[in-house]
Amino acid sequence: MATMVLSFVVLGLVIIGMAVGVIMGRKPIAGSCGGLANVGIEGKCSICGDDPQKCDDEQEKQKKKAEIADMAYEVK
Repeated sequence: MATMVLSFVVLGLVIIGMAVGVIMGRKPIAGSCGGLANVGIEGKCSICGDDPQKCDDEQEKQKKKAEIADMAYEVK
């Protein structure tokens, strides 16, 4: 029973801490399309057209292509 009470207290403290962060008005986490803003490239993302879902889909396609290439080998 003590474990349950301790769990609820810890969970409550976490929720209160998150609420205080929201109330204080911290700047929200901001992402960018493919990280282009971080490298100083201005303008729209040519791959996704500023749609983050398309960026995620493109990254998945690239991972699948890499996995397929890893499975292949040249026969001599």
